[in-house]
Amino acid sequence: MVSPLDDILVIEIDNWMASPSAGAILADLGARVIKIEPPSGDPMRNMGRAPKIDSPLKTFDFQFDVDNRGKESLVVDLTQPEGISVVQHLCSKAQIFMCNLLLERQQKYHLDPETLFAINPTLVHATLTGYGTTGPDAWRPGYDVTAFFGRSGLYDAMREGDDGIVPQARPAQGDHTTGLAFVAGILAALRQAERSGTGQTIETSLFETAVWTQASDYATTAMDSAPVRRRARPNMLTPTANRYPCGDGQWVVFNMPGAGQWLDFCRALGLEHWLTEEKYATPKGRYDHMPELTQGVDEALAAKSRDEWGKIFDAAGLIWGPVLGLHEVPQDPQAQAINLFPTINDAAHGDYTTVGIPMRFSKTPVGPTRAAPLLGQHSKAILQEFDFAPDLIASLSQQAVIQADD
Repeated sequence: MVSPLDDILVIEIDNWMASPSAGAILADLGARVIKIEPPSGDPMRNMGRAPKIDSPLKTFDFQFDVDNRGKESLVVDLTQPEGISVVQHLCSKAQIFMCNLLLERQQKYHLDPETLFAINPTLVHATLTGYGTTGPDAWRPGYDVTAFFGRSGLYDAMREGDDGIVPQARPAQGDHTTGLAFVAGILAALRQAERSGTGQTIETSLFETAVWTQASDYATTAMDSAPVRRRARPNMLTPTANRYPCGDGQWVVFNMPGAGQWLDFCRALGLEHWLTEEKYATPKGRYDHMPELTQGVDEALAAKSRDEWGKIFDAAGLIWGPVLGLHEVPQDPQAQAINLFPTINDAAHGDYTTVGIPMRFSKTPVGPTRAAPLLGQHSKAILQEFDFAPDLIASLSQQAVIQADD
């Protein structure tokens, strides 16, 4: 059975995690993705945390793999005119060109929209940057911790109260979120190109994607410019929408912002006496007494473990979730039921677990099929396929315009 994008050729020039993650999604959806790398390779290669396992895979870079699986690697030196010509030729055959090059570098390497549209008018030219390609900070490099979490207001809004320190995000959260936005824009532009016969540029950035993730806050803040209220646990709006530690040190989180489940909440926690307290009778009264209610829930939950409480919460119909550690999630029954961590059956590396893309299709197969390529693994084969003569390939290799993993 065919995959959704199995007739699509993508030329990708990028590094690190944000744009490459979008390329990995396109590859999982069936597209052929050719990753153009400099002779030194994507700097993300061999930077991932080594897994704590005792197997031949203990030196495998799983973090690079998750954003580059299913791709082909072609090493091209873009500082040489012949290298630029190689990439332009590939773009003439492609449906999508995607990159994270700032506009100045696109122009330097003659990979800007104007140049590539002259070669291929139907091309989708897609750019992902830190802050966008226009405006006073278009020149500024951006990583997710700076452009996504810092500049967007997200770090500040996530502080635990007004005196709380700025939190630290886990690696590439903003990158992978922005990668999803990038994929959506690329596929919409591809659909339009198929209908109109004309390509166009699409772009997104870490900065604007982060703002969109906070749209519920910004819908009001953009109008009144009022600082967001940073709420510590004792200052939340209601005890039924808060997070608490259990007796084993594990945490749970509730999200029942309405008043309707106050009764079930108190009964499940063995706090029925609160139901007769006049000061807790209304949402306003509970809000006014949040510090003591938070302490009371903490004390009640200390009597049992997270898993013991979970059964009680489910029986009471409460809306809650366990705060799992990353190491717990791959064994979570729900994660396993939806194949959130599929297995790649790779001829060179054997079977190993990876992270699935957050979408599933009922009729067409999608998902990872092979490991990320070695640097330059497909250089010669790609050029041969795209009608480069053997003597030209040899000359390009001798001049170090291309590099093959022999």
